[in-house]
Amino acid sequence: MDELNLKPIAYIRTDFPEKFGIPRQSGIIPEIKGKIVFEPEFRDANALREIEQYTHLWLIWGFSDNRKKEGWEPTVRPPRLGGNVRVGVFASRSPYRPNPLGLTVVKLEKTEDTKEGKVLIVSGPDMKDMTPIYDIKPYLPYVDAIPEASDGFALNKKEGSLKVEFEPRAASAMDEEKRIVLEKVLSQDPRPQYQDEPGRIYKMSFGNMEIEFTVENDRVLVRNVEKRTDKSGKS
Repeated sequence: MDELNLKPIAYIRTDFPEKFGIPRQSGIIPEIKGKIVFEPEFRDANALREIEQYTHLWLIWGFSDNRKKEGWEPTVRPPRLGGNVRVGVFASRSPYRPNPLGLTVVKLEKTEDTKEGKVLIVSGPDMKDMTPIYDIKPYLPYVDAIPEASDGFALNKKEGSLKVEFEPRAASAMDEEKRIVLEKVLSQDPRPQYQDEPGRIYKMSFGNMEIEFTVENDRVLVRNVEKRTDKSGKS
């Protein structure tokens, strides 16, 4: 079999309508929730029989937001290395790959019966809203976890090292649960790691909100939070 045609079995709903701000790896922020909604063709509840016996799942998904030109390159510049060092594409988790597939481990919180069929509620995803999912497999710790494995260059910077503060008006514009999650997202420093411009105002979408923040030294200041509106003007 030289080629494989894939079709989404499901899409995940998350609070990240854009790439900016998504955690760089899954599980870093377990408070982030996702809802996996199956396509009508795959909504047979029998396909999920006994899935709740597992605490974690592998998701195989597609980098659907790639806007890179056709083709592939043998090397990439990981943001983790400052964006100016090239490594082999297969030595990275870059989305720009010969086949743009992602692999993520999430925690299965529960299943729910909804008008869209049985859905999976998961925690810790590192995926954009409406990311297509091509397959789901159980995570088996006795074979999938390798404690002595090397981290390579992936841990050359401490995660969650920034202190996050909110302007009073910004803090009051969010409910506490969302504010706690946003605080943890921003503490990871969502900016490209080669970018350090004190005073620059960054914007990111989170849920139905537009967030404005600045970063200086090791401090993030959330300056403003507003309801997002779509192109029709609806919030």
